[in-house]
This record gives sequence, structure tokens and C-alpha cells, in this order.
Amino acid sequence: MLELQNISFVVEDNGVKREILKDINLTINERFVALTGPNGGGKSTLARVIAGIVTPTAGRILLDGEDITDKTITERARLGISFAFQQPVRFKGLTVRDLITLAAGREISVSEACAYLSEVGLCAREYIGREINASLSGGELKRIEIAMIMARGTKFSLFDEPEAGIDLWSFNNLIQVFEKMHQKLGGSIMIISHQERILNIADRVIVIADGRVRADGAREDILPELLSNHETCSVLTEKL
Repeated sequence: MLELQNISFVVEDNGVKREILKDINLTINERFVALTGPNGGGKSTLARVIAGIVTPTAGRILLDGEDITDKTITERARLGISFAFQQPVRFKGLTVRDLITLAAGREISVSEACAYLSEVGLCAREYIGREINASLSGGELKRIEIAMIMARGTKFSLFDEPEAGIDLWSFNNLIQVFEKMHQKLGGSIMIISHQERILNIADRVIVIADGRVRADGAREDILPELLSNHETCSVLTEKL
């Protein structure tokens, strides 16, 4: 369970302070949570705070009751938090098998690594020995990144706009991967997204705007109101 207690984040630019996150309080224990809201509302900053990339100006973060507010991104990863960037990192010289083995934290067999690739809809025979370089598409990289998170078996998996920069075919496959991941992974999954199809497979939807939680509840309670609001709807119905 992840708890955010009175989380605020302030940046200073040329002597002017700007509050990006404003007293965020959330307890996340559901299997699948979607975080949405307008651009610039604070979603990605909140993700970076959870992952440990930035430290909140005020407040505390607890993972299963342990205060992790001052822990680094590496320490949080060891405790069970995974973070997938909008644009996955390319590692020249490392193969897909290397990354999945590193993610698992132990030596795994080729058949085990192949099983994780199969889970995300990739033909293991074609990908297991490939380098993580420019020859892989954005959709392929994102599915490999999900395979890595599945290999880690983390308590809390966070994805920042996984649909960004991929084509419609890859997006359709990505939805199927998340549905499968939702069924198999024991921990919580949080996805930051504008896409209605992703919100539709979430157990809970949280809306962040102007640095605050503006709505929070079950999908069936939150989505109808979001989609009836013209301003928010224009964000949610963006097409790839």
C-alpha cells in the first residue's frame, strides 16, 4: 500500500516560487489506478515524487507503512517501486535478455526470459538476443519495459503516459498487455493517461488539476462526470 500524506512540491524560477503540487493526500491499495487530468496539472511531477526522482517540499510517502520520503530512486526500486518513463531508455550494447535478467535480480534461464516476452505479446525468438537500440520501435520498447516490470514483480508499478509516441496498432496491443498485467501482477499498478480506453480498465480514477486532487473514486463513478465535462473530455478523447 502506498500512502501520500500532505505532499507539496514547490519550484523557484528567478526568485518566483511556483507550487506544482498542493497538499496531496492519497492512499493507493487497488490493483489498477488511473491518474488523469489536464496537461500541466501536476501528474508527471507526482509520478516523479513517488518514484524518488524529486523530493517533495513537504509531506511524507509511505510504502507498506515504511517512510520512504528521503529514500533514493534506487532504494525505492529495491523496496518494490517500478517507474516506466514516457520514452523508455535505450541501452546500447545490452540485449533484451540482459535487461530482463537485471530486472529479475537473479540469473534466469532463456526460457524464463522468453516467457516474460510472450506475456507482453512479443515473439521471444525474435527479440531475446536483440540490443536495446534504435532498431526497436517505441511500442516494442514499452512492451519490453513492461516485461521487465513483470520480471521484477514489484509492489507498485508506475507508468507515465505509456501511449505517448506510439502508433494505433501498438496502442491497441498495449491495452491488451495492461489488461493481462492487471490480472497477473499481485501489486498495484498506476497509469498516468489521457486515454479513455486506459481509464476504462482501471479500478479507480484520480483526477489531478492545478496541483490538487479534483476527483477520486471508482471508474464507474468518475468517468461519466469526466466525459460529460467538455473541457476534460477534450483531453480524454485525444486520439493517437
